[in-house]
Amino acid sequence: MGIYTIESIRQLTYDTYEMTLSGDMSWIKAPGQFVNIKIDGFFLRRPLSVCDIDDRYMTLIFKVAGEGTKALSMMKVSSQLDILCGLGNGYDINVSISEPLLIGGGCGVPPLYYLAKTLKNKGITPSVVLGFNKKEDVFYEDKFKALGCNVCVCTVDGSYGYIGLVTDIMDMFDYDYTFSCGPEGMLKAIYDKSIVSGQFSFEERMGCGFGACMGCTCKTKYGYKRICKDGPVLFKEEILW
Repeated sequence: MGIYTIESIRQLTYDTYEMTLSGDMSWIKAPGQFVNIKIDGFFLRRPLSVCDIDDRYMTLIFKVAGEGTKALSMMKVSSQLDILCGLGNGYDINVSISEPLLIGGGCGVPPLYYLAKTLKNKGITPSVVLGFNKKEDVFYEDKFKALGCNVCVCTVDGSYGYIGLVTDIMDMFDYDYTFSCGPEGMLKAIYDKSIVSGQFSFEERMGCGFGACMGCTCKTKYGYKRICKDGPVLFKEEILW
């Protein structure tokens, strides 16, 4: 737990915001981990994936989906937030891969950015598929391209990029592993489509965020696991749908 200071906040799309905070960043050990933010006036904290981090700053991206995130979007620079930091198990980048494909849908895009940066630092340049409902939802395409990634964007209504779902354009890439994050229906479709191994980051409503309340338990091939504590990243080989 720590106190973090808002350094900047900007609107990326009509309902999506980027927030940069300063504070103790030593808690984040792997891409795909998340934080749990206390918002004054609300009982439950809000879990958000870490989009980017360095020694001084952490970047979070969130969509306004209710009163809590609306209040978060209206906070001012220099305000302070009580945050549980470094939660969950992130992506394992020590697996043997050479051509990874990163697939994100909507709010599942942010953690893949830090993952892409981490892979680049290991000398691996991933390909990236970003899926959104419509043109107005698209964000961070330019940021992934700036890393040197081969990026394809698709929209369900065809208003930007390729028309269709992320699984409709997976065949455009040669890949030996997948990393994905997004709604469960998208993850299931990737699981069924892909013939290689991969890691899947699940989005789930959480009570505590650190495994105490057992509110986000899911069944796997190796028993019950908590998305907040044992996840949010699970390996393809352990997932039961």
